[in-house]
Amino acid sequence: MFERVFFIFELNIKSIKMKNIIALIFVGSILMSCQFGDNTTTPTPPPVPSPPEVPPLVIGYDVSDEGEKRTLVAGSMTNVEVWEKYIKAHNERDLETIMSMNSDNFTARGPRGEYIEGSEAHKEFLTKWFEENSPKWTSKYFIANDLTTKEGELRQWVTSGHDLTLNVEGKEVIVFQIHDALIADGKVQTFSVHERVKGENE
Repeated sequence: MFERVFFIFELNIKSIKMKNIIALIFVGSILMSCQFGDNTTTPTPPPVPSPPEVPPLVIGYDVSDEGEKRTLVAGSMTNVEVWEKYIKAHNERDLETIMSMNSDNFTARGPRGEYIEGSEAHKEFLTKWFEENSPKWTSKYFIANDLTTKEGELRQWVTSGHDLTLNVEGKEVIVFQIHDALIADGKVQTFSVHERVKGENE
């Protein structure tokens, strides 16, 4: 009888111990999930690849004095703004602004073979022309175009078209002009002018 009671008592103790162990495992798993749950991080997405570099837009070609074809690409609108300001200063007879926008080695060529070298000669020419012919430009288009020489020199041009109204011996004459201007560092290096008289139906 005593042995049976002892055996039942021993079984109860083992059962209690097993329940305690199960309970400890359960509580431990909860604590571990609470401890490490906040430390989980969202995987970092892969970096977004950079867009492919777009090559310059080719718009034509230039022919050098040696007959070499040189690719022309679309240029900067900043240079267009420089030439617009230059034309505006001419319309406003603002010689100070014109002179400030000329480079140190400024030159210009006119439609009838005129050649101007230096800002002082340019100022003298414009002063007389403004007084005698009252030129007024109406702009029609501006095109920025760049080329790189075989020596690696970048040349930034602006080609523009304008109606020019002149007073010639009391009569109004309208001609169409095309300007090719070389711009560098916001300064006018050189420009050339080509023109023709506009017809009555234009």
